[in-house]
Amino acid sequence: MFVPLRAPGVLILDEEHDPSYKQQSGFLYHARDLAIMRARGLDVPVILGSATPSLETLHNVSRGRYRDYSLPDRTGGSVLPAIQILDMRRQHVEHGLTRPLIETMARHLDAGHQVLVFLNRRGFATSLVCHDCGWMASCRHCDSRLVLHRRRHELRCHYCGYRQPVMEHCPDCQGARLRSLGFGTERLEEALTTAFPDIEVIRVDRDTTRKKGALDEVLGNVRDDHAQILLGTQLLAKGHDFPNVTLAVVVNGDQGLYGVDFRSSERMGQMILQVAGRAGRAEHPGEVVLQSYHPDHPLLTCLQRHVYAAFVEQILAERRETGLPPFSSLALIRADSARPGQSQRFLAAVAAQARATEVAGVEVLGPVAAAMERRVGRHHAQLLFQSEDRAGLHLQLNRVVPVLEPLAAKYGVHWSMDVDPIEVC
Repeated sequence: MFVPLRAPGVLILDEEHDPSYKQQSGFLYHARDLAIMRARGLDVPVILGSATPSLETLHNVSRGRYRDYSLPDRTGGSVLPAIQILDMRRQHVEHGLTRPLIETMARHLDAGHQVLVFLNRRGFATSLVCHDCGWMASCRHCDSRLVLHRRRHELRCHYCGYRQPVMEHCPDCQGARLRSLGFGTERLEEALTTAFPDIEVIRVDRDTTRKKGALDEVLGNVRDDHAQILLGTQLLAKGHDFPNVTLAVVVNGDQGLYGVDFRSSERMGQMILQVAGRAGRAEHPGEVVLQSYHPDHPLLTCLQRHVYAAFVEQILAERRETGLPPFSSLALIRADSARPGQSQRFLAAVAAQARATEVAGVEVLGPVAAAMERRVGRHHAQLLFQSEDRAGLHLQLNRVVPVLEPLAAKYGVHWSMDVDPIEVC
């Protein structure tokens, strides 16, 4: 979006809903919004493409600000895959796999087809716990549990990158009964290899594709049918064309249903439909199995019918009731400090200044500690501004900006202001 094109005729954003378009550090901007503003200045069209558009984009369509072009048919004439919600309640579950799921996978593999298995969680286990005293392996720098990566025999923080070897005894009670809880792609790879010993399993996540060219090599093997089970995170879910994949499996369909961030259910639905779109793209019909402990959840039943519009309408109704975007505008001031409490003290002073110069219709919420307060050795807090009137929100922010730097120097904090944040926790 910053390239100085000589004579642009159109600007195109594929997968416009993807949160990676938002720059989250340094200079904060959203590439989609920048594209729209640049296209307006150039007087050229901008095309936002997605099978699962963001709620903001669909809201702009409903208001007549954007023109809607619908492509109801899949390329090549293939039909959408049938989505089956597999009830995990009262099922025997082994490392995330149920017996009905294994049987379904075997049916597709026996027919000579490929199976894609999606789990958006790396590592072998999500935590390491002492069975005797309850100690859990935690990061030294973050309020997070260390993830067990068994092949490298190490515990790793997925937030700051801290690593340490796996210990043999509990550091608190010296007990030897350390247990790994939860599962990630590494453990699931082991379980799939056990269930299908004669089938090659390829795992695609950040751990297996770090080297330059590794992802291209893996995807080449997939397209050449060298592997029949493709296991991976969102790296596998986006935009790839695997003609021989006839079954897509979402191991944990509940991930995101009850997330902390108000956008978590929206992202969950988008990811599930993106994964479903990998199945049955050629002459063989596709099937999708979504494992869930909440099979009757209304959002999942909408996805089962491939009715993204109904899924969106339910979430929009919730957002309308709570006054959340796209029915309001948000701005978030984040602060972090090496000293506990300083970030909240700084933001409390900012909030006091905002309330002393308040603008009608603008709510000042907080300050509160971030969902993960300690991250990379620093303590984080945030202050939220919310308004249905965008002009009023910017007026309020303009009144606050002059005091931010002097107050930051006083309290010894770093701060940033994020207008239209895509993450508010």
